[in-house]
Amino acid sequence: MTPVQPFLFGYRSSEFFKSVSCHIAYVINLHITRCPNKEQGRYRFSLMVCSFIGCVLLFHLYFLNQSQHSQHAVMQMNSDHPYYRELVEVEDDGIKIPPPRKRSPRAIKRKPKRPTTLIEEFLDESSQLRYIFFPGQKTAIDPLNDAGNESLYYHPGRIWLDTDGNPIQAHGGGILYDDRSRTYYWYGEYKDGPTYYAHKKAAARVDIIGVGCYSSKDLWTWKNEGIVLAAEEANETHDLHTSNVLERPKVIYNKNTNKYVMWMHIDDANYTKASVGIAISNSPTGPFDYIRSTRPHGFESRDMTIFKDDDDVAYLVYSSEDNSELHIGPLTQDYLDVTNVMRRILVGQHREAPALFKHEGTYYMITSGCTGWAPNEALAHAAESVMGPWETMGNPCVGGNKVFRLATFFAQSTFVLPLHGFPGVFIFMADRWNPADLRDSRYVWLPLLVGGPVDRPLDYSFGFPLWPRVSIYWHKRWKLPYKWSGKN
Repeated sequence: MTPVQPFLFGYRSSEFFKSVSCHIAYVINLHITRCPNKEQGRYRFSLMVCSFIGCVLLFHLYFLNQSQHSQHAVMQMNSDHPYYRELVEVEDDGIKIPPPRKRSPRAIKRKPKRPTTLIEEFLDESSQLRYIFFPGQKTAIDPLNDAGNESLYYHPGRIWLDTDGNPIQAHGGGILYDDRSRTYYWYGEYKDGPTYYAHKKAAARVDIIGVGCYSSKDLWTWKNEGIVLAAEEANETHDLHTSNVLERPKVIYNKNTNKYVMWMHIDDANYTKASVGIAISNSPTGPFDYIRSTRPHGFESRDMTIFKDDDDVAYLVYSSEDNSELHIGPLTQDYLDVTNVMRRILVGQHREAPALFKHEGTYYMITSGCTGWAPNEALAHAAESVMGPWETMGNPCVGGNKVFRLATFFAQSTFVLPLHGFPGVFIFMADRWNPADLRDSRYVWLPLLVGGPVDRPLDYSFGFPLWPRVSIYWHKRWKLPYKWSGKN
């Protein structure tokens, strides 16, 4: 494939920007010095306005050029790895809503039947489309038996079995790659219990069982390492008592203390505690010792995540103020507490389920709306600094159909995993929640790519920078790029 050539008349972006800026300054100075004193003020104002507009346009051109460089990197990778092309193929999914059940003329007259939406069908456990959203046991992914053509293929939404032949229980979780053991560890909520409602207006829930851990070398075959942080059954005042809430556990490794640190959302059955919990272990497979819960920076904390940057500084990101905004701030050096530094981001946007990642010095984040167990539209955000300001880029979902895209493929973000050796390629991890039976919630893993042209090349609001597009591609069946291995 022919490499993409830098545009702007052959100049590299920085050289072009410097050259034109100098030229503008020279023209301004020349015009002002040649004008009579009485007219210099008028010319100066007019030229300042023109110069400002020219600089804004130059900034747009600069970031468009940077976007093309990112696109070039992705296209170059395409030529190096033949299977990469499969990741960006758009698949449609034309699901037709079944005709409504027959009703008597009297019932129709009393209450006319409005059309059923696809999301309502998803939430209806008696829907005729149930098998599409939650395929049965016969279609389960069994890595030990799926040899040949099915080997290493992900099937979003299907039951996923561990090496013992049991469904994986790692909901709302995240993945840690451990350099010392060269192993991936997947942590998540272990929900293998009955779903019930604490009261009529309460959300569906499962008693706390603990945090499950699974290990893998290839991100496809997962060994159950057991429950690494268990519930407390006797002490009703304990944060981890079975009657409480434990969600979205994330684990990071601290090189200074040689400890594995887990952060999680801790709450009561009514979601009024709104805190984070911290646990620590000497091993990625636990057991983790629970330390305490706290409201970070003195604020409510519900959906949350932990992000560890390249310089080993870790950050806590959490939904706060009744989920109307996100807060972000660095952790202490031992990762056991937050510092006094905190920034409010996405204020008033009502976002949750944050999943952060980084590519070529830019920070990205996927979030969901706040609709309980019901799916909603994902949004992608970007920033030059992890502390912000964060700009919203739009819906990253590609393929399926319009409802699929507006419902994040009927799933909710939980983590974004970089694929080592493949710059710009990530695994988007999401949960397809089943509020009728939470233990049967499914995993939706899809390829996420950063690169290519921006969504809106020239926005008349003159907002910049213009970020390369973040795309999550829908596939009924997909596998990791050719020649990838867990050793990369």
